[in-house]
Amino acid sequence: MFKVGIITVSTSVAQGRKKSKSDQIIIDLINQMSGEVSAQSIVPDDEKLIIKEIEKFVDELNLNLILTTGGTGFSPTDFTPEATQKVIERKVPGIPEAMRMATFKNSPKSILSRAIAGIRKRSLIINLPGNPKGVKECLEIILPVLPHALKVVSGKIIGWETDKKNNA
Repeated sequence: MFKVGIITVSTSVAQGRKKSKSDQIIIDLINQMSGEVSAQSIVPDDEKLIIKEIEKFVDELNLNLILTTGGTGFSPTDFTPEATQKVIERKVPGIPEAMRMATFKNSPKSILSRAIAGIRKRSLIINLPGNPKGVKECLEIILPVLPHALKVVSGKIIGWETDKKNNA
C-alpha cells in the first residue's frame, strides 16, 4: 500500500470562505489503487508555503505520492507549478502531457493547465487542477500507471527489468 498526501492550494479554502470539493474525489480514486491517504493539508496560494508543504510531505512524512490540487492556471496567484519545480529533482513530463491531451477532448481549455509532475527523493509529485471534474478526469487517466510508477520510484522494482520480464 502506498502512502499518499493531498495538498489543496487555495486561498479561499484556506481562509474558510470555500470548501474543497476535490479532496474526496482524490481519496475515492486513491482507494481504488490500494493507496492510503496519510496526510492532507490546505495552503493558500503562496509559493513559499506550497514549497514548505511539499518538502514536509516528502522529507518528513516520507509519502510515496503527493497530489496537489489547485493553483495550476493562469491566474496571477497560481504558483503551484513554480513551487513544485523548485522542489523536484527530476521532471516526469509524460504525466501532465497525458492528462492535458486526454482531457482536451472534453474540455479544450485543459491545455491551458501549467501542471507539472516530478520526483523528489523517493516520492512522485503531481499537480492536479482545482476543479473537481478536472481532478477526476486527470486521475482516471493516470491511475492505471501509478502503482507501477510508485514501485519504481520507491525502489521496490527497477522499471525496465520488470517490463523486460513481463514481455519475455
